[in-house]
Amino acid sequence: MIGTCDIGLIRKISFTVPHFAFKYPMRMARSALDEMSDSGAFTRTASTFRNLISRDPNSQFPAESGRYHLYISYACPWASRCLAYLKIKGLENAISFTSVKPIWERTKESDEHMGWVFSVSDKEQPDPLNGAKSIRELYELASTNYTGKYTVPVLWDKKLKTIVNNESAEIIRMFNAEFNDIAENPALDLYPSHMQAQINHINEWIYNSINNGVYKCGFAQKQEPYDEAVKQLYESLDRCEDILGKQRYLCGNALSEADIRLFVTLIRFDEVYAVHFKCNKKLLREYPNLFNYTKDIFQIPGISSTVNMEHIKRHYYRSHPSINPFGIIPQGPNIDYSSPHDRDKFTS
Repeated sequence: MIGTCDIGLIRKISFTVPHFAFKYPMRMARSALDEMSDSGAFTRTASTFRNLISRDPNSQFPAESGRYHLYISYACPWASRCLAYLKIKGLENAISFTSVKPIWERTKESDEHMGWVFSVSDKEQPDPLNGAKSIRELYELASTNYTGKYTVPVLWDKKLKTIVNNESAEIIRMFNAEFNDIAENPALDLYPSHMQAQINHINEWIYNSINNGVYKCGFAQKQEPYDEAVKQLYESLDRCEDILGKQRYLCGNALSEADIRLFVTLIRFDEVYAVHFKCNKKLLREYPNLFNYTKDIFQIPGISSTVNMEHIKRHYYRSHPSINPFGIIPQGPNIDYSSPHDRDKFTS
């Protein structure tokens, strides 16, 4: 399941079409905004760096404290779920991280590409490892022949000076299991063996209709694919609402990977997706179980620090000129997710 935030607008860039069939014919994409079928439907392409870190000390990428660095955007839900894992597993002392600026900027003077860039001031984080000006430069350092999109998250190997992995679904699995010898919270297992089939099943329909579904709504260029995406989105939100009326979390009364994956979309829903991506049929606040569930997860120690709503709103409203040409950022609704919730009525 694809989980990356890609960057911006470039006139000439190619990618390798992944080995799965699209429902609609696909045009050559230059960015997420261009990943469109002839029908006007959004079809996300796959991540490219797929190496795995292992607890085996003899592996190419062994789990070592201080060796790896995570590049993220607080605005990106895919990157934010990696940061959430880093925080709740207690890996902050083992894996460092850096956030890019929230608004896409020009990444090179030689072309018109707009994407994730690092700060050059002390107000935000510069790249501490390579002195790169953009995420694009990291990809070019890792592969001189790279022709894909420049996405976050990026899991970087300081020793080999390369990208290990840029697929968030795989990064969170590595953080969950492979670093337990050095994690401060090794007992937390968000993908236990007895729940994996259930988690995988839930992840599949939530990814297709909710995580990626909001993008299908927002990036649709014709009415029919938008209508189809909205229908699937709200059917799945209703399904989640029903599940969460019976238990605290998606897979029962224990927190799992499925919850973190859903949370990063829900926390952005009313602030961004309802307006920017035209997902306004029903707000998150109108779903009692989903709304309280989102507050419940937000209040897990470490999670709130991964949610930077200023970055989130500035990115979406200022980086998609084809959707919001004047870059106006709505003032509301400024929801307080630290307010009380009712989810402790379920036995944890």
